Amino acid sequence: MKEIFEWNRLLYNDLPESFLIEVIFRSTIMFIVLLLTLKVAGKRGVRQLSVFETVIIIALGSAAGDPMFYEEVGIIPPITVFLVIILLYRLVTWLTGKSKRFEEFIEGKTECIISEGKFSIATFKKESLAQDEFFSELRMRSIQHLGQVENAFMETSGEISVFYYEDHEVQPGLPILPFLFKHKSKTILTEGIYSCTFCGNTENQKPGNAECRVCEKFEWVESIKTLRKP
Repeated sequence: MKEIFEWNRLLYNDLPESFLIEVIFRSTIMFIVLLLTLKVAGKRGVRQLSVFETVIIIALGSAAGDPMFYEEVGIIPPITVFLVIILLYRLVTWLTGKSKRFEEFIEGKTECIISEGKFSIATFKKESLAQDEFFSELRMRSIQHLGQVENAFMETSGEISVFYYEDHEVQPGLPILPFLFKHKSKTILTEGIYSCTFCGNTENQKPGNAECRVCEKFEWVESIKTLRKP
């Protein structure tokens, strides 16, 4: 029968003190794994928190939780985990202050997604953001088509910043309202102004099939030029 407040069991769970070296190694490896995993997952998975901040929260939460509930988990190893994480946090913070390249790797950088009413294709391909999800973000800002948007940026937090055209500057653009966007087609029936559904390139088109000059896609939808409602 185990004794209450048996100190070797309570502090080390009957493990040798040398086990702390393994704890330091495990903590470092898991810290790096968490950091890289969330980095690959992309900004949208950790909105409002940086990837690095999310790693800290997950690591500290896991280290704090187990010794609270499980008898077989000693107290000293999790405390060692905390110390290792804090040291790694200070190290990464110091490195981000010293190296702009390292800072961009950890925190990411602001990317332009819309430029002058059209998608910035190279950026949009890199970001883990589905077109439908992005359209939803814009609609929640009362945007009806891309011609109302001068620039939109994906911030390092995963949030989207939008800058609008003044009413007199609004141009025909790709409609993002579902009941209009669903009328996209590869065949243009009547001459008019159409927008490429992939990149937002907008130009006058004649009946028939047309290849987009920007992205080389073939799907179009009729553009609209409505103003934003207050």
